[in-house]
Amino acid sequence: MGQWTVDWESVMKSNVSYLGAWLAAVALALALALAAPNDASVMGRLPSFMSQTLARQTMAVPEGLPADRTLALITFQRGQGAQVESWIQGLNLQNDPSIAWVRMSVRNDPGTPTARDAFENRMLQHHPADAERAKLMPVFTDSARFVRAAGLNGTDQVYAVVVNRQGEVLARVQGEFDPAKAQTLRETLQAHVF
Repeated sequence: MGQWTVDWESVMKSNVSYLGAWLAAVALALALALAAPNDASVMGRLPSFMSQTLARQTMAVPEGLPADRTLALITFQRGQGAQVESWIQGLNLQNDPSIAWVRMSVRNDPGTPTARDAFENRMLQHHPADAERAKLMPVFTDSARFVRAAGLNGTDQVYAVVVNRQGEVLARVQGEFDPAKAQTLRETLQAHVF
């Protein structure tokens, strides 16, 4: 019978090497987990501001949004109304009370009350129905800052975003209504946080 000899020093060095590699991997995983952005920072955060709907109802955004999860339809330019209407019709928002929603018309602040009033008066003429006016709020701000904060891609598209009362953008789609995009929004609107 042959004799087996064990080089305990090599075994110990090998075990220490494996343990060191394992600890290094765990430390790297923890560091990446702590450094990784959370969902809110990835999606964006709606800036805080005071506004007034065209029905003259004052609203503190995001704290005063109508629900814990609210659909916000956001426009930036003239001519984007058809895209917003595609979302209103596609999601049947006028007839579906299960979805809390607002429509935000974000514009660069013209700097004077007279210019703001002129814009609001044009909107009032364009949206005569009380139901429309109750959902529509002009937002006078720095549009570029609003876009950056909310995690949007620019001002050339309409955005449909789900936002909570902390301002966190939980879901975001852009462009015209699309059933697949709508499903994403519905799932986020209906999700419950435990």
